[in-house]
Amino acid sequence: MSEKSILRKNWKLLLNVISIAALVLLVYITRHQIGSTIENLANINGWALLLIIPIEVINYHAQAKMYQKLFLVVGNKFKYRYLYAASLELNLVNHLFPSGGVTGISYFGVKISGSKNNVSGGKATLIQLMKVVLVLISFEVLLIIGVFSLAIVGRVNELIILVSTALSTLLVVLTILAGYVVGSRQRINNFFGSLTKGLNWLIHKTLRKNPETINMIRARVIFDDFHNNYQQIVKHWRQLGQPFFYALLANFTEIMAVYVVFLAFGEVVNIGAVILAYGVANFAGLVSVLPGGVGIYEALMVAVLAVAGVPAKVSIPAIIMYRVVNTIIQLPPGYYFYHRSLNSARTNS
Repeated sequence: MSEKSILRKNWKLLLNVISIAALVLLVYITRHQIGSTIENLANINGWALLLIIPIEVINYHAQAKMYQKLFLVVGNKFKYRYLYAASLELNLVNHLFPSGGVTGISYFGVKISGSKNNVSGGKATLIQLMKVVLVLISFEVLLIIGVFSLAIVGRVNELIILVSTALSTLLVVLTILAGYVVGSRQRINNFFGSLTKGLNWLIHKTLRKNPETINMIRARVIFDDFHNNYQQIVKHWRQLGQPFFYALLANFTEIMAVYVVFLAFGEVVNIGAVILAYGVANFAGLVSVLPGGVGIYEALMVAVLAVAGVPAKVSIPAIIMYRVVNTIIQLPPGYYFYHRSLNSARTNS
């Protein structure tokens, strides 16, 4: 067996160990939440709570179709089932390894570029970035609906306006920055080149490996490929209508997954409050160092819901129930497909 094969095998074994450890850590961190959820089981409508399952099925359908349509724009056809499984895997990776979505983007690039569809790493990374951008833009639509819904019942105060404006501004700024960077070959090379050098420096300092662990020449080839595929998307921008619809559907179903839990507790809350709380909690959860943004996510959702008129005694059990049930539904299938991919890669190596 070659040295390269040995290193690859050891790396996959290490990845398995890390992923299992992260999953155990997640269960340990959420043990009190799981206990609280079990205590509240007697107070909920089980049939209403079960609605979260078809909602999440539709959510992953939307994600798979979004990927499928985006890949068609750049000339690649992927099977729906493959992308559905990839979406579940990606959710697991982002849940277990919090990094603001960077880990997920990296994993998606490696997985797709290793498929049989002849897709480069740069193209796969671009598609994942485009998915994130479409999700951000489509959430703006729901945010407007949410603020309007709160305004109808007179729940729009100065703090709500401040929170919604800040969230909307953040969405716009992130979208514009992403477009600005990828819109120029030079800016892409400067941005990702600096990022690659920074990663090489960090790897060298922590692991004492070659300062150029990530080869800069190969990295620039990927950057150029990234830019070329971006230009193709810009050229066919009219084809982004369907991916945008599926991004909107993905956001809507995630919000409805939260909402049906409130219904399960017999509480009819303003959908605008849920939309606003969901947006704030998810963006803050990106910077959390704990798996799934545990702690920050729940606290912010409860705080924003309180500002929007939903008492903490109503929101706390509902949010905890949503987090636990959603985790139970999504992580096991994600873990199955994730390890199936690792085993498949090990077999082919």
